[in-house]
Amino acid sequence: MTSTVTAGPLSSFAPAAAVARIAAASRRTQQPQSGGDLVSLAMGEPDFDTPEQVTEAALAALHSGRTHYSPLLGEPALREALADKLTGIAGAPVSAADILITQGGTAGLAASILSLVDPGDKVVIPDPTYSLYADLVSMAGGVVVPVPLAPDLHWDLGLLADALAGAKLFVFCNPSNPTGIVHSRAELETLAELLDGTPTLVISDEAYADLDFTGRPFTSAVSLDGLRDRTVYCQTFSKSYAMTGWRVGHLWGPPPLIQAAARVHNTFNGSVNTVVQDAALVAVRTCDNDIARMRAEYERRGELMRTELAKVPGLELSTPEGAFYQFPRYDLDLPSAELVATLSSAYGVAVRPGSEFGARGEGHLRLSYAADAESITEGVRRLAHGLSALR
Repeated sequence: MTSTVTAGPLSSFAPAAAVARIAAASRRTQQPQSGGDLVSLAMGEPDFDTPEQVTEAALAALHSGRTHYSPLLGEPALREALADKLTGIAGAPVSAADILITQGGTAGLAASILSLVDPGDKVVIPDPTYSLYADLVSMAGGVVVPVPLAPDLHWDLGLLADALAGAKLFVFCNPSNPTGIVHSRAELETLAELLDGTPTLVISDEAYADLDFTGRPFTSAVSLDGLRDRTVYCQTFSKSYAMTGWRVGHLWGPPPLIQAAARVHNTFNGSVNTVVQDAALVAVRTCDNDIARMRAEYERRGELMRTELAKVPGLELSTPEGAFYQFPRYDLDLPSAELVATLSSAYGVAVRPGSEFGARGEGHLRLSYAADAESITEGVRRLAHGLSALR
């Protein structure tokens, strides 16, 4: 008897083009946590516990049977509370009808970018910046246009002006991951002037807005008349409220943009679970003192990290103004990804390679001071030892 070998269902499988585009563009790496003999300064995650009243609200919601589907746009009470808060931020009336509750800030960014970008659309992003933006633009088939930052890690407004010509979208974060800079009102006003009379849209990712250490009032993009009507405001509960694992965020912006984002989010994700939204409502209503407490501790940790890094030969320090990151330049002739791998495996300290955040991030390391003081001190000591040994 002769057997016939037939091709299996996966013999000619190839991922969809969107997967290939993401794989080709992505610089993202896994964030290692401290454990064993590894001290991690890589995690962009608060080490604080979620405030107790928020956790208690979730337990109460579970025990009261709040375990059914939520409205697709989100719970009305949460959206109303966020509308009240955003009215103060925007300096203009905000309707709860224009707020979408999302599965964390990541899903909010995905929903907004995928709802705005068509294949071939030009999307401008700073370089370096949070790497998810380029992945999502690539997924949508858009063309990423990275714009190098100025030496002080703020926007190079001349280069930005040139890049924005013909752009469908500009995406940025403020305060910035990975640089820790905070864009001033003057910078945002210049952006508004550059975009005046154009159809270019904006996504302003303000995940770290409560962590501004400049001493001046934080300026949201949506507080400017010249930006509000073209901007999707993307926010998360992860950073300010130490709620990373809860996966809840929200979008707000002009109704047509939010309606488009909601269509994508509802298709991908459905509604955010009710229990988490009930907890988020308590966070909005009661956690101002918790935010202030954590913010003060981050500021102390940032000063500690900067003091310790200043002792390390071969590092050129940035001047972080917000978020919880340092982004120093090092003087070794070694790619940042290779350096980070060596520091982790041989010297027991995890940091992030600057190249993860864009080509212009090469030669930098990103360190997070969301870790506790002991980890910061020991982590920088190990970093110093590794850099010295590799010199």
